[in-house]
Amino acid sequence: MENRYLFTVSSDSTCDLYRDDALENGVRVAPLTFMLEQDGKIEEQLDAFTEYRQYVEFYNRLRAGAMPKTSKLNYESHYRHFLQMAEEGVEDVVHFTISSGLANTWENAEQAAADVKKLYPKFRVYVVDPLTATVGQGALVRIAVKCRNEGKTAEETYELCKSVRLHIQHFIVADDLQFLKRGGRISATAAAVGGMLRVKPIISFDNEGRLGVIDKVMGTRKAVSYIKGKLEKEGPDPAFNYVFIVHTDNEPIAEELAAYVREKFGFEPYVQIMGPVIGAHVGPGAFALGYISKSGRNEF
Repeated sequence: MENRYLFTVSSDSTCDLYRDDALENGVRVAPLTFMLEQDGKIEEQLDAFTEYRQYVEFYNRLRAGAMPKTSKLNYESHYRHFLQMAEEGVEDVVHFTISSGLANTWENAEQAAADVKKLYPKFRVYVVDPLTATVGQGALVRIAVKCRNEGKTAEETYELCKSVRLHIQHFIVADDLQFLKRGGRISATAAAVGGMLRVKPIISFDNEGRLGVIDKVMGTRKAVSYIKGKLEKEGPDPAFNYVFIVHTDNEPIAEELAAYVREKFGFEPYVQIMGPVIGAHVGPGAFALGYISKSGRNEF
């Protein structure tokens, strides 16, 4: 498939594309790793789920007390990922990593690509730091696939994705604040008080690709209304008509938001369950909606 196009689209697994979706669209995915600690045992697993039930089982294990830990995709894994493509004759690649505000995976990818290029001088990787993750990162991957299918070059696609990334809005709502506390996103006191008062922090990515609390509301219903209000204020840019919804085993809220998007804007949003690498930080029961707007990130 890839030989028909001017470049190959690649990403680490935090783009949260389902495996079948990635295969269908010719996206090469490099899986990150995560660990689960439960009953004194630590398991290391690849973020490479192939069935929906595996995602649900992961969140059920978190509910049962398993402690998740994540680690970045190291240099060696990046090197193997790029080397395989170079050996297959791939020359130009547009590759997406997790946000540099969350991990230094972008630097590892850059170094690995440079080292593979020493062996295969025609091999070139355009590494995009999306300044987002999960389905926000996935949105940029989908844009790159569309550009590739339309015959755009790797460089043209790279520049477009860089120009779009700070127009991706994110509204993330966690159900259990203890997971945010463990990840250092909120203090232990804030987590305890918020849990008692049913406070729901609205989380977003800033312009440096870091997660932070941008607002707080009381309860899930207010959080849903908050997201709908943001869409009322400024919806998706008609040039993209792109809305993504992701959840950590909270299908009812995800479907409610999807129905609202269908009714309000007349197109189908992308709805997915979140992968374990980012899901480990927000915990089960979370939900999020994002889209590409004309305004810059968090400007309205």
